[in-house]
Amino acid sequence: MSYRIGLDLGSTAIKVVLAENRALRWCRKVPTAPGQEALAMGLVQACLDELGLSMSDIVSIAATGYGKKLASGAGRTVDEISANALGMFTLSGGRCRTIINIGGQDLKVINLDENGRIADFKMNDKCAAGTGRFFEQAARILDTPLEQFGEMSARARETLELNSTCVVFAESEMVSLLAKGVDKESIIRGLHNSVARRIANLLGRQALKGDIYLDGGPAQNAGMVEALEDELLAEVHVLDDPQFTVAFGAAISD
Repeated sequence: MSYRIGLDLGSTAIKVVLAENRALRWCRKVPTAPGQEALAMGLVQACLDELGLSMSDIVSIAATGYGKKLASGAGRTVDEISANALGMFTLSGGRCRTIINIGGQDLKVINLDENGRIADFKMNDKCAAGTGRFFEQAARILDTPLEQFGEMSARARETLELNSTCVVFAESEMVSLLAKGVDKESIIRGLHNSVARRIANLLGRQALKGDIYLDGGPAQNAGMVEALEDELLAEVHVLDDPQFTVAFGAAISD
């Protein structure tokens, strides 16, 4: 057996995976906090303990993400775009052609060719609107767990237009809507639609070819997936563990 470990030290969460012969065997995450390397290596030890392995069984450890240079225990570092592309292409069985990754502090769109090579990519890292941090702020303002956003969006009585794309102004807009008595479900649906439009603008006028996959923590939000499908007029796929794609790509990279 060939066991490889990938560490993704992201802006909002630290993810660790173990790949066994290029298959995802184990994954876990913790919120990002000071002492990122210690947190990551703590997860590594938990993985080894649970699977009855030792460090001598591990072929390699690779790190990616914003904090990748903090992981001195990793043998190599991998850039996030390459790790995302490799991880998604492999886990999708070679079907993915477009990756939409909603990260903690940025949005990425990565286009792949039929061999999984990066054909093009775009990234918006200058504004937190539409990112994981944006969803966290919305959950705080609405006093609603993120895990409930999908089902609440489905129950919305109306479809609102949130005009603000800036996080600060969007916060003010949501507070104003609440003060007017607008239900949370409709605000959440409006938020999903707003993010979907932002992603469509990032995609631009390019023709979408092949399967589209939504990646990152917000991909677990069924309301976000539905809004994106409506905006793009295309089916959007989600893997079983969309938060761990980048860590997995780092693990299996050479």
